[in-house]
Amino acid sequence: MKRIRRLFLLPLLAVLTATLLIACAGGGSNNAAGNTIRVGSKDFTEQFIIGEMYALALEDAGFQVERKLNLGGTPVAQAALTSNEIDLYPEYTGTGLLTVLKLPTATDQTEVFDQVSQGYQEQFNLVWLEPAPMNNTQALAMTREGSEQFGVRTISDLATRANELVMIGPPEFEAREDGLPGIRAKYGDFQLREYKAVDPGLKYKGLVDGEADVAVAFGTDGEISAFNLVVLEDDQNLFPPYQVAPVVRQETLDQHPEIADALNAIAPLLTNETMQRLNYEVSGNQREPSEVAREFLEEEGIL
Repeated sequence: MKRIRRLFLLPLLAVLTATLLIACAGGGSNNAAGNTIRVGSKDFTEQFIIGEMYALALEDAGFQVERKLNLGGTPVAQAALTSNEIDLYPEYTGTGLLTVLKLPTATDQTEVFDQVSQGYQEQFNLVWLEPAPMNNTQALAMTREGSEQFGVRTISDLATRANELVMIGPPEFEAREDGLPGIRAKYGDFQLREYKAVDPGLKYKGLVDGEADVAVAFGTDGEISAFNLVVLEDDQNLFPPYQVAPVVRQETLDQHPEIADALNAIAPLLTNETMQRLNYEVSGNQREPSEVAREFLEEEGIL
């Protein structure tokens, strides 16, 4: 009987000892489990790069970081944040306005940021840190030659020449409110010569190969600078701004206010031109997002 009791007590004592050691180790540094910052991202190139930037800057500030990149689309990333599965991730002001808060569209950057900042705080107890100047908004792009040939520099110009133009982009752009229906509602009920629905990864190839005259784009796509494309001016201000910023759980920020300083230092560096270049390093030159992010932060003196 004593032998049985001993066999039972020994594993129990081992577990209790390990628990006490872990508890004692959790006392002081940013490497402790309670000070691990969980950084998430959505599931596309720009998010991988910026998520890595956030993670690297926090590690440089002394935190242990758990990367939870490539979570999925906006609903998945937002749910991970509100359910305490992650502490922060990069989000876009326009996405916060339209997709998460479901508010009417607006085009003033300051107004949109103020709306999402207030709405997230009130509804989710989440904090928007400083937004970057970059604007990854919905856009339409043409080759420089095509723009000059058709005399199209703005979306208003496109509407007047639409019946001569072939547009290429993802299938959902034909139905989205901020796609063709929204453009037609704002710029007039024009009809394109043709809309070619393709996988998003094929739209720029189709444009530069001459299969289309206009491509559905986003303002920070790497191909814009790589192929010297012209982004048509949204002269009737249809699309809201899509500035990127870290969205952080209030509890995390209360516990570690220095997170704000580490991440806000990155914000002013992220311009459209910079993100176009960094995105193309990954999407065009097939480099790893972590490598591109680290190289950039080292060049800028963040690391």
